[in-house]
Order: sequence, then structure tokens, then C-alpha cells
Amino acid sequence: MALKKRKPRTPGTRGMTSIMYRGVVTTNKPLKSLTKGKAARAGRNSFGRITTRHQGAGNKKKFRDIDFLFNKKDVPGRVEHIEYDPYRSGFIARVVYRDGERRYILAPQKLGVDDTVVTSVDAPLKPGNRRPLKNIPVGTFVFNVEIKENGGAKIARSAGNYAELSALDGGYALLKMPSGEIRKVVDGAWASIGEVSNPEYRLVNRGKAGRSRHLGIRPTVRGTAMNPVDHPHGGGEGRQGRGTKRAKTAWGKPSGKGQKTRAPKKYSNVFIVSRRKVGKRRKGN
Repeated sequence: MALKKRKPRTPGTRGMTSIMYRGVVTTNKPLKSLTKGKAARAGRNSFGRITTRHQGAGNKKKFRDIDFLFNKKDVPGRVEHIEYDPYRSGFIARVVYRDGERRYILAPQKLGVDDTVVTSVDAPLKPGNRRPLKNIPVGTFVFNVEIKENGGAKIARSAGNYAELSALDGGYALLKMPSGEIRKVVDGAWASIGEVSNPEYRLVNRGKAGRSRHLGIRPTVRGTAMNPVDHPHGGGEGRQGRGTKRAKTAWGKPSGKGQKTRAPKKYSNVFIVSRRKVGKRRKGN
């Protein structure tokens, strides 16, 4: 699959790129029994207050019910279609199992129509098949990884992502996460073989603000363009530095740019073997 470059016929299409779905997505009609409406929250909680900024509007879309629990074990399934999902960056696969049931799963790379997938302790080591981590060879790329056994897939689910199984030791599997962090997960947790589809998603250039609005993404205002009452970086005449040693959010908390933002006493700190690298990467590192 490749990116499609648009001709600069208008200012909005200059530099604009998009995913070439033709040849990958095999149908544009989702299965009605596995779709439902979902109210747009626009980043607001039950009190109507904004808790996630820069969300709102966008095209109406239907939610696809994706199987992350994979509780249908030892039953082979055949891939009927590869489909687009408006709620996620990777593609999804519609699978019909031998008993006639149909489910949606995240589609890995190199999975096509009529391929077979199965969840089993001795499933073949093919993309889309699912095994416990202790039954997967060290060095294998996995996605849709559980944190605890039969708890549902939580790790490595977005387009092009995967975790690398680095080691098996003392009832735990060591996973190198997409962020570079090395983390311990119980070796009885299940994971799918392969990498999530649509890796070119991160290379897309939307080209114009309107395309982001169609996706439900509202504008982002720089903190340095605000007043001091609205943001720690605000105020001053003309353009100038932020005036503080560390970058901050609008509420004064440390933000990215090489700063550690993880809670010091988070419950899962004991499972982290090596922290992810933060900040600008220096030459030679």
C-alpha cells in the first residue's frame, strides 16, 4: 500500500496526501449486526464540561464492535473482508468462524481475504493468529496484547504498531513497547502475531484545516499566543520564549519536550524494567 499525492490544483491540496484504500479495503458496507450508533461527546463529560480539548463536530460515523477479548478459542475463522473503521487508524477484518458467527478483529499487515485466523495455544505462527505469550518465540512482533490473562487486548492497537517479545523469565514476558519502554507482562496473557495494518497512516499530510474538522479535530491555540491569565507561556510583547525552564500545560503541569510526566507512584511502575526515552535524541544515541 502506498500514499497518494494530490496535485496542487488548490491551496488545500498542495502537499496533501491520503491513503490508497483501493486494493486493500474490499468493501465499503459494514456488517449491520456489528455496528451501532454512538453519541458524539465532543470531549465533554457527563456534566457537559470539556475534559479533552480540541474535539468536536466531524462527520457522523457508526461504531464497529471489535473483538478484543478473543474468547472463541480453537475455532478457525476465515477473513471475509478487510474494512475501514472511522474510529481507529488501522484496518479491521470481518471474520466468519466455522460455527457461522461473524466478528470484527484488528487486521494485521499481510492479512488478506480468505486467510485463516485462529486463537489457540498451538496456533501456527502466522499474522493474525493468537497465542499466550509463553508459547510465542522470543523476538516475535506481536500486537493486541493483554495486560492480564483473558483481560482483553490493551497494548499495541493503533496503525503500524507492534511490541517485540524480548524475553521470558519467571512467569513474566518482557515486551519492548512501541514507545521503547520495556515492560513485564504475565506470560499467560494472549497476544496476536504480527503488526497492525496501515503503517503509512502516520505519514499522511491532511493538507488543510477543513480535513481535520471533518475528522472531529478542532483547532489548537499555542500557549505563547495566549494571555498570562490563560496559560503559563502567555503574555509579553511580540514573539518571545516561554519564560520558564520547563514546558507546561495550561494548568501548570509538566508537558512533553523531554520531561517525565508519569506519576511517580503509579501502580504499574513495578512492571517497568526500562523507561521510555524522552527528549531530543542526541547524535550517536
